[in-house]
Amino acid sequence: MTVMLSLGSVIAALDQWTKHLVRLSLEYGDRVVVIPGLFNLVHLRNTGAAWGMLSGQNALLIVFAILILLALLFFHHTLLADTAGRSIILGLLLGGVAGNLIDRVHLGWVTDFIDLHLGGLGHWPSFNIADASICTAVGLYALVMILQARRGEPDAKAESDPEG
Repeated sequence: MTVMLSLGSVIAALDQWTKHLVRLSLEYGDRVVVIPGLFNLVHLRNTGAAWGMLSGQNALLIVFAILILLALLFFHHTLLADTAGRSIILGLLLGGVAGNLIDRVHLGWVTDFIDLHLGGLGHWPSFNIADASICTAVGLYALVMILQARRGEPDAKAESDPEG
């Protein structure tokens, strides 16, 4: 749990620091081209979740984030099989959820600032460190589940349930 909490704290702090720098350095709506055609810094506000879903539902998103944080803290030992990566995956998720929750509570929205253009794939919705951390955690979790299934390893629920 120490690794999970430490990593989560670092991610949340880095997320808040970068968002603070963006809010200080760029006016809302401003865009700075870093790598033409690929990467910009922007100052945007997202009142929803990923890709703007649930826009304007700040109270619901705050409650949902709090429930996720509580679940991580109270059930972290049963959420994944006891692998070396469990604390890292859950720490990334904890930090990302906490970082965006802080914005929602204090500002009423989440500050997004990373703006990617993926060539022929189009424009990716703007995001922040917390979003990247959450997506990385989900991707790593999916990878762990796929690898465990290929090796025939039981999942965390089967390992923690004495009745199988």
